[in-house]
Amino acid sequence: MRRTRQQARETRDHILDAAERLFAEHGVSRTSLEDIAIRAGFTRGAIYGHFRNKSDLFVAMTNRVMLPMEMLVAATADPAEPEPLGRIRQLLAYFLGKVVVEPHSRRVFEVLFTKCENTKDMFLVLERQHDAARNGRKHLERGLQNAIQKGQLPCDLDTERAASVLHAFLGGVLRDWLLEQDSIMLPRDAEFLTDVFIGMLRYSPSLRHASAGTVDAGAIGRPETGC
Repeated sequence: MRRTRQQARETRDHILDAAERLFAEHGVSRTSLEDIAIRAGFTRGAIYGHFRNKSDLFVAMTNRVMLPMEMLVAATADPAEPEPLGRIRQLLAYFLGKVVVEPHSRRVFEVLFTKCENTKDMFLVLERQHDAARNGRKHLERGLQNAIQKGQLPCDLDTERAASVLHAFLGGVLRDWLLEQDSIMLPRDAEFLTDVFIGMLRYSPSLRHASAGTVDAGAIGRPETGC
């Protein structure tokens, strides 16, 4: 029985591997279950033994990786975290330097960002992306507030806007890299890109609360962390 379960898991993973490659090559809508079965070396009936339909298979494929904002949910929301800003930086650099070039993650991100049509069959995946972005921004905002309390970021940082900018920053970097990898070199530029964003958090007057008044031009070169 144990061997049978192991074989079933291996078959399922093999099907998902084949689907990843085909979705990345041809797009989701242009790939059929028959195509996946042929690439995996199984019958179509074997596919239905593990998945109800293509949408079910696609959801299972995306569930094998963490979305960018899901990873950041774990970052620094804990008020006991002594280095919240350092933790955010660590996770950003790890994501851009390691996760995006891991084969499964890279193919899934390529499909999600460049080969996934917005259809009703993809509803569960799109819903997960929306939930991950929404929850990720909320958790990241708590982490940024923690960094402010620890004196690592300016007191007047607009944490809601900063969290939204990070989401846009990650999405833009990923799309540019996936569409034209000569424009952004990952993992080589992971540390550089991470420090660009951290610098925005610490120094950009555009990320300060408007109620704080006009930022002195001489202060732009230094973070105001005293609360």
